[in-house]
Amino acid sequence: MFIQTETTPNPATLKFLPGKIVLEEGTAEFRDATEAQAASPLAARLFAVPGVTGVFFGYDFITVTKDSADWQHLKPAILGNIMEHFMSGQPIMAGGALGGDESEEGEFYDEGDEAIVATIKELLATRVRPAVAQDGGDITFKGYRDGRVYLNMKGACSGCPSSTATLKHGVQNLLRHFVPEVQEVEAVM
Repeated sequence: MFIQTETTPNPATLKFLPGKIVLEEGTAEFRDATEAQAASPLAARLFAVPGVTGVFFGYDFITVTKDSADWQHLKPAILGNIMEHFMSGQPIMAGGALGGDESEEGEFYDEGDEAIVATIKELLATRVRPAVAQDGGDITFKGYRDGRVYLNMKGACSGCPSSTATLKHGVQNLLRHFVPEVQEVEAVM
């Protein structure tokens, strides 16, 4: 098994491409070992590597976020854990846990804004998310109120030094162009 790695705009995050499907649907993000232990055998393995602070699964990639440790020391252990996991035949997600952070739970917007929200979601799905996935992350819709769009940034995008520029200059300009009602875009957790 050959696992490729790619850098991301976030120097604390590295993208791993195992050459296999990681999650059929949606994404999954883990911010600590306790959360990972219950939901994903692979994420739990990766958190066992000292210095790992975050794990994100996309369709065909895994992004790993580190603390101040050096990639030179972490990368071999992470690669080994990913390879061992895929060769073991264990599932990526435990039991009934599935990827799918795309749920509409927790979303907020006024009923009268449904058409605007539908357009925003379509633009995110077709134009923004594919580009962000190439950088090892994801952006999901959280809400819309008074001309302001609230988005959740995940994976390599979360905490990335260039995420503000991506959000303000890229996503905000795109949404403003196609949806004149949009005035501003903000990141939320």
